[in-house]
Amino acid sequence: MTERRASRTAVLVCQSRAVAHGRIAPDRFADPTAMLLLREAEQEQVLRVRDEQPPKDLAARLQFEMIRAGSEVVVPRTVAIDDAVRTAPTSQLVILGAGLDGRAWRLDLPGTTVYEVDHPASQQEKRDRAAALDGEPPRFVPVDFARDRLTDALKAAGQRDDEPTTWIWEGVVPYLTRPEVATTVAAITARSAPGSRLIVNYQAPSLLAGVTRKVIGAAARKVNPWAAEPWRSTWRPTAMAHLLASNGFAVRRDHDLLVTATALGVRPRQSVSLRNGRVALADH
Repeated sequence: MTERRASRTAVLVCQSRAVAHGRIAPDRFADPTAMLLLREAEQEQVLRVRDEQPPKDLAARLQFEMIRAGSEVVVPRTVAIDDAVRTAPTSQLVILGAGLDGRAWRLDLPGTTVYEVDHPASQQEKRDRAAALDGEPPRFVPVDFARDRLTDALKAAGQRDDEPTTWIWEGVVPYLTRPEVATTVAAITARSAPGSRLIVNYQAPSLLAGVTRKVIGAAARKVNPWAAEPWRSTWRPTAMAHLLASNGFAVRRDHDLLVTATALGVRPRQSVSLRNGRVALADH
């Protein structure tokens, strides 16, 4: 991220949440912040999907289908993460690579200070978009990993390493190399007091998912966010558990999103993304 704009993937995820709001598992999932974080043209795409009016133009149709499919993924992913936050609340919540996440505004967490970590450029864009939201904003922690240390930035923002912290790491790990993932986990550990919790969303290896992303990326490079933001690492549950354990985090639960979707009564049109997307809950 080198310019002042939101990641296209972050926009796509936010659009997917806006499509799902009030439509998919409404008794368990809700995100009234999503639509307000989108620009007018992005909102129009959401309304088209919600109204089930696919465009005829091929590029626009691809975006339509990506948003629609994304809405089936974000619901179980969001519910799994939110439940993990609520079951063991702490005085500090850090959202890593926050993008257009609206949890700071929509989660009711009395006594919890929320920190959002992201690149300075995309974070400024987020702050502009969030002007329409009511409620207490998070403490924004700008971090350029080419120049800044995560531990130093969090300390400067007021995050305490002697109090338990809940960490949300959603939709980020696949876009990092394995060494980058390991470095970030070490930084999280350095800022985690006993009683801290790490909730990490990652992708398990899948030949089908990898081929699908490459085929779609090649067919629609100009409009496909995957072309500019490719996956750089996938993890088997045993490898992720080993990495977390070596940093003092014991995995309490690690499940694929299809398990959560099934429990929610969500019936996706395709289940590949849900089967390979995982959420691990680990305590320190």
